[in-house]
Amino acid sequence: PPEEAGAAVAAESSTGTWTTVWTDGLTSLDRYKGRCYNIEPVAGEENQYICYVAYPLDLFEEGSVTNMFTSIVGNVFGFKALRALRLEDLRIPTAYTKTFQGPPHGIQVERD
Repeated sequence: PPEEAGAAVAAESSTGTWTTVWTDGLTSLDRYKGRCYNIEPVAGEENQYICYVAYPLDLFEEGSVTNMFTSIVGNVFGFKALRALRLEDLRIPTAYTKTFQGPPHGIQVERD
């Protein structure tokens, strides 16, 4: 069912794991887990859905694009519970983008 798939993707891309981790008891995982908050069928496509997943900002290291992308897409695309998966859109809250330092030598140097 699409609800289970959405929840599984949210879990796998945040706090979910198939192995026992000794640190699980040290913190409340509920604070860090991703949540699938909306599911829409893809028009004209059987058994295809768009799932909207939100993540708490505390899950990510401030100022690290690498950490954010690794957390969201690192394991989930090898997730065997789904036949196919595609990232369609990514919206980053302003509060998180303000933690990015930007290129060390300025935008113009990077563009040149």
